[in-house]
Amino acid sequence: MFSRTLNVSANICKPPLFNQVWLPPKNGRLIRNSFHNSKRGSRQALKPDPLENLHIETGPLHAKGLVKPLIFTVGVSAVSLLGCVIWEYENLRVHASSLLRRPGTWLTAQQKKVLHHFSKSEPGPLKKWWNSLRDNEKVFYPILAANLLVFGAWRIRALQPFMVKYFCSNPSGGAVCLPMVLSTFSHYSPLHLAANMYVLYSFMPAAVSSMGKEQFTAMYLSAGVISSFASFLYKVMLNQPGLSLGASGAIMSVLSYVCMQYPDTKLSIIFLPMYTFAAGSAIKVIMGIDLAGVVLGWKFFDHAAHLGGAIFGIIWCQWGYSHVWGNRDKFLQYYHHFRKSDPGR
Repeated sequence: MFSRTLNVSANICKPPLFNQVWLPPKNGRLIRNSFHNSKRGSRQALKPDPLENLHIETGPLHAKGLVKPLIFTVGVSAVSLLGCVIWEYENLRVHASSLLRRPGTWLTAQQKKVLHHFSKSEPGPLKKWWNSLRDNEKVFYPILAANLLVFGAWRIRALQPFMVKYFCSNPSGGAVCLPMVLSTFSHYSPLHLAANMYVLYSFMPAAVSSMGKEQFTAMYLSAGVISSFASFLYKVMLNQPGLSLGASGAIMSVLSYVCMQYPDTKLSIIFLPMYTFAAGSAIKVIMGIDLAGVVLGWKFFDHAAHLGGAIFGIIWCQWGYSHVWGNRDKFLQYYHHFRKSDPGR
């Protein structure tokens, strides 16, 4: 099996966006030396694994092999942050421009409505649907679409060698850096994909409401590559090459952020609603399980990636906004002057 799920619901005494929250399943990033050697379940085990005959690169791991992944991790995180800062700036600029263009009188407003009616056609159903979405949904659906696209590519037999090389994080593979990002959008099992996307969708309202969609996207992308590097570090330290894929490292950062931001939130297991526990305690238990997996060498899940993502989420909650996102003013000033000096804008 690719995943095991533990569904947990939360009733949070916050605005409606926070009303239904689920703790993520321990389905995590899959880590195995091959895709077929740990299949479980009576019926699934009888089916031939289409990936079992694929060549999976492996070999001894060395500490010097971490230099490029570390530089890549820092670079992707920096580009994600700067790109999302620019995205926030452009959104604010468009919003400010729309406010300045608002009509000042009722007559002017009616004139503009008439002109708009004759000059432009009605927006299509897709655009209407998109405009009706909340901020967290406008971030979630592109992530979902990317994951579904990659999942569909896994189903094409001719693409599977390419997918193993570029959409599975492997410190001993021929492609090392790029899969650190691509693997966070990669799921081979339908259950793995469904569980991860369901958990992400459930937690995103709280996270996006707290951070905003731009800061959330920067954190999510950074967490994905950082969790991959944490997995690399663990594998190199123990000299245990293997494949990893899945969004659980990034999702763990979202979970730990929400649990630290709202530690007194009462959570309950869906089948045992009479037992409640604080979100702050829940994340400690989850991280404790992953720490035990790292120490004891459990290999069914990539516990190092889980733990790396969770730690990053806590760090972002405590210091990310105040020391990183909160200090973006100098870059915004530079970008503002660059934008004004660009004749093409």
